[in-house]
Amino acid sequence: MTNLLKRRTFLKGLGTTLSLPLLDIMQPQPGILSAATAAGKPPVRTAFIFFPNGVIGPSWFPTSAGADYEMPQSLKPLADLKSDINVISGLAQINARSLGDGPGDHARCASVYLTSVHPTKTSGADIKAGISVDQVAAQQVGHKTRLPSLELGLTRGRNAGQCDSGYSCAYSSNVSWRSPSTPTSKEIVPKLAFERLFGGGAEREKERARHLKDRQSILDLVKHDADQLKKQLGKNDKRKIDEYFTSVREIEQRIERSTQHEKIKPPEMRLPDGIPTELQEHARLMYDILLLAFQTDSTRIATFMVGNAGSNRTYPMVGVNSGHHALSHHRNDDKKIADIQKIDEYLISQFGYFLKRLKATPEGNSNLLDNSMICYGSAIGDGNRHTHHDLPIILAGKGGGTIKTGFHHQVKTETPLANLYLSMLDRMGTDVTAFGDSTGRLSIIDS
Repeated sequence: MTNLLKRRTFLKGLGTTLSLPLLDIMQPQPGILSAATAAGKPPVRTAFIFFPNGVIGPSWFPTSAGADYEMPQSLKPLADLKSDINVISGLAQINARSLGDGPGDHARCASVYLTSVHPTKTSGADIKAGISVDQVAAQQVGHKTRLPSLELGLTRGRNAGQCDSGYSCAYSSNVSWRSPSTPTSKEIVPKLAFERLFGGGAEREKERARHLKDRQSILDLVKHDADQLKKQLGKNDKRKIDEYFTSVREIEQRIERSTQHEKIKPPEMRLPDGIPTELQEHARLMYDILLLAFQTDSTRIATFMVGNAGSNRTYPMVGVNSGHHALSHHRNDDKKIADIQKIDEYLISQFGYFLKRLKATPEGNSNLLDNSMICYGSAIGDGNRHTHHDLPIILAGKGGGTIKTGFHHQVKTETPLANLYLSMLDRMGTDVTAFGDSTGRLSIIDS
């Protein structure tokens, strides 16, 4: 009988623990174990991706429902992935509305996106939102991986002071909440996010850092273990390992280049050390790190903030030099609407890059995208009117074969977004009967 490797096999080195992707040798072979004991079945991974300021609806939402819908302009970067995604329209985050608290829609948009709980309006220390869906899952199933969850973003933000009409900056800067009063801070520096995945114990961190400063790759530090492992592998697994190692090293080199070539920026554009100056390089590095986290089963739960609530970032790479938030209040100005549409399409193109990388990563009898649920969206629909219904939501991936993809679903208006989250929690293996303002499960996605 072939000896199987444990699913949680690591390569160890100086202050470094390198997780491995799912290999054939880790999976029960046909005829050896029954289906009931097929422990090698890939786990389901889940990511929640947030973008700010809403969308231009006519360019974002398909005009017909079902499988034969035509891909609208803003979603065209996903045309090759149409069979792998569901576009869902009609969902709402009712608790992002004022409900008597006056202005502050952007802060509420971020804080409610994954909690479905109306936040307490305060700019002081008495912040209160809800536990976010990712952390509900992390608290129940996060013990199965080295990192219970991973929180990433592109802009730091702050957790103190006022950022939106009397709302604390904590609401605008976070979508992940460990408890109603504790946001889960995100990592925006690629190098630090990478080291969170592959770093070792604190006692050996300084010695490991010295080796890395001498241009040693993490792969150099685990070389002995890697050489021993390869002796046990068949041809297909050796190819997978080589592709994985190439990906790890390529990310290291990109992080190194982005740090070395960082340019001097104007005072208003100051960013922490180690952040790429090019938005696309920054976004794709973080997406690639998220892919590695899922590929190695370092975590199965993640959040990624493409921008903080009310972000006023410019997008000169697509010819948009005005701020995103300012443009979102377009007052039906055709030029501003066209600029917002360009931003919508650009952000979708980066999301598409991530999905294509997931799909190109084999795992078991399928691929990483098939074994994932990736929710991309916002809790603002129309940024000009600050609406919180008919939200722009995409659910990508088949959830391990439990989700039927390839559709535009038009649900009944005012259907809580929490209903989708409740269905996703089921697939994450949690025991949850209700979440936020949910009224039931979103059965339309069932395979």
